[in-house]
Amino acid sequence: MALNGKIAVVTGAGLGIGKAITEILLRNGAKVVLLDVNETAGKSLKEAFDKQYGWERTLFLNCDVESEEQIKAAFQKTVETFGGIGILCNNAGILNENEWEKSISINLVGVIRVTYLALEHMNKLTGGRGGVIVNTASLAGLGPLLSCPVYTATKHGVIGFTRAMARVSGSRVPARAGDR
Repeated sequence: MALNGKIAVVTGAGLGIGKAITEILLRNGAKVVLLDVNETAGKSLKEAFDKQYGWERTLFLNCDVESEEQIKAAFQKTVETFGGIGILCNNAGILNENEWEKSISINLVGVIRVTYLALEHMNKLTGGRGGVIVNTASLAGLGPLLSCPVYTATKHGVIGFTRAMARVSGSRVPARAGDR
């Protein structure tokens, strides 16, 4: 997959799946903005990627997907630094049943909030160049994870939101084979 010249933004980029997504994007030629609330992990990862891919290919910004202001500022800095946004990977998430409202806020509301704010920059009618949005869900979004009902609900919501947005944009993204 050739992504030369593409600008990607990854939420929850500091660790785990977000780190892996970022590395794949970089390996395939994209410039990547790493968004994470974990400043230590984000800065450390940027340093490592700078050595491997060059400092001009990455930007780390401390950003909480629960904050509209921080997301807007991060997208503005992305546009100023790299000239636009072409790929968004909504990956930030937590699994904490005790703080269920925070789980909903990050796992579901964060995906919706970040998507709508990114679309403002991607929309061809407002000067954007279009783009791709990838939302990370979980198998818990397809069937219940019995020990984690709130996490399951948030991931079902992400899948439903993604399907609805795909239909609005004129394409269809099934979550599983045989989905109609």
